[in-house]
Amino acid sequence: MIFGGFTRGCGGVRPAGATCLRPDGLLWQTGTPSARSFSSPDGVQVAVLGWCGAADAELRSLARRPLPEDVSWQWSGAYAVVEQHEQHTVVHTDPAGALPLYATRYEGGWAWSSSARALADLTDADVDPVRVAIAVFLPHVPAAVGTRTFFTGVQQLPPGARIELTAGRDLRCETVWRPDHAPGPAHHRLRSALEGAVRLRAAADPDLTCDLSGGLDSSSLTLLAARAQPDGGALNAVTIHPASQTDGADLTYARLAAAHHPRLVHHLLPLGAEHLPYTDITAVPVTDEPAPSTLTRARLEGQLRWMHDKLGSRTHLTGDGGDSVLFVPAAHLADLLRHRLYRRTAAEAAGWARLRHSPVFPLLCEARALIRTSRAHALAGLATSLERGVLSTGQGDVRWFPTLPLPRWATADAVGMLSNAVHQVATVADPLPGLDIAVRILVDEIREVARTAAADTQLAAASGIELHNPFLDPRVLDAVLRTEARARPPVHAYKPVLARAMADVLPEALASRTTKGSFNADHYTGLRANLPQLQHLADGRLAALGLVDPAALRGHLAQAAAGIPMSLAPLEQALATEAWLRTLDRTASTWSSKREGDRHG
Repeated sequence: MIFGGFTRGCGGVRPAGATCLRPDGLLWQTGTPSARSFSSPDGVQVAVLGWCGAADAELRSLARRPLPEDVSWQWSGAYAVVEQHEQHTVVHTDPAGALPLYATRYEGGWAWSSSARALADLTDADVDPVRVAIAVFLPHVPAAVGTRTFFTGVQQLPPGARIELTAGRDLRCETVWRPDHAPGPAHHRLRSALEGAVRLRAAADPDLTCDLSGGLDSSSLTLLAARAQPDGGALNAVTIHPASQTDGADLTYARLAAAHHPRLVHHLLPLGAEHLPYTDITAVPVTDEPAPSTLTRARLEGQLRWMHDKLGSRTHLTGDGGDSVLFVPAAHLADLLRHRLYRRTAAEAAGWARLRHSPVFPLLCEARALIRTSRAHALAGLATSLERGVLSTGQGDVRWFPTLPLPRWATADAVGMLSNAVHQVATVADPLPGLDIAVRILVDEIREVARTAAADTQLAAASGIELHNPFLDPRVLDAVLRTEARARPPVHAYKPVLARAMADVLPEALASRTTKGSFNADHYTGLRANLPQLQHLADGRLAALGLVDPAALRGHLAQAAAGIPMSLAPLEQALATEAWLRTLDRTASTWSSKREGDRHG
């Protein structure tokens, strides 16, 4: 499903298969209807795009008065609100970026859409090599992205903002959402937000399915969805597992959750060698950007097709995003110090040190240093270290950004692009000044996860299933991040807020789980099985853009496949991005018609 539109005075075209939501063609959508539009007495049209829990009567009232600042997170769901006035368009984006929106200049005005690729196709935009370099080498620094997309001239509209698009003018953006402290326990807010998110989807499609991995996130959503089923209804929950493994912690906890509700029907889906990671990754469907599930395409596609064919699934819920929303970064120690919670700081530093098998004193020193380091200063320091050829943002765990070395196959041109890009974002005023450091870090990270999850949603749509990630709904984000420092959980605890929120939903043994399963072994097996095809990708689009040294990349792949200990992260980012770039070459035009004047090089 894609939404889009134009400011008045441009337009006249729409994507193939799109439906116009206005007689003048300035608002359109493709896919299953999920937009509601209402007109005010003075001719302003208000459209709500995406999944929104508001009743039609509530939305009609929006068109009769000025929109409130919280209109894009007032109700459950992931949605945006668009006002179309006579001379301009106003877009209200959701705070999480769960429904990312993009804009580009077009015919003297603006075109906007929920698909960056659609706008790039409209204007014949090229791939932005700087954004590609960030995706490959700095995915752990989401602040480096700024408003860039993977296409030149197409920018992401900032989440949690009111953006005015007027022909002949630059965008006017006003930040309207801030995660300032809210009264009351976080687990109460989280429970209410998650219940609303799940009920919205269950009411729209009682036949929805759920992931049930055995972790806290997916188990919470599955059991909430089972509770939301109408009388007599059943919920299909699916647990994927290696065909050779029929027991283990994940399966044990998944079975425990499944047995906890009578309306839950549990399905075990074994995965064979044909589902290994890295299998036929260039067959991935085209998306707006490299999808997180690109490398596990075979596994995801196999699961989705099985659910679609065997269970009749059209809507599927996952627990993706829960790790990011519920995570407490080590920078929280600096916030505790800044708020003069000294005993709490010492206790949590000791707990973190035990968890990481590291000394306590350096953590406290790092926390003290971080208090004096602004986000802009940390970005400037990162850019400077890139200029020197050594990626370093400080030692230890308590910092703004993780420290990961650049791989030896990164070219000098790529490093130069990264340095310039980070210098540029370091000079841009922070739209959320004054937040606690941990909260500001989480805002960036959650928005990065939410935007990339939208690419996974596009990937799943190719299998006929609409993918939903309720943990990335704006109200869930808002519920967790508004917690003041003294009330946040310890940095070394495992999701205590979710466990408290779901105390009457989860089995007690599952609520107390402190570990999480992993498919890492499958990644190494898949890497070895697909090594020849993967090495062939080294001489591809990334090399043509001057970002990677093909020979060095092939060598690194061979070492990883041989089992030499290393982080797979940069290799995986490079392979996923290379696979995505190749999909663009074989993708037909998005637009059903384009006038000669519509083409801009």
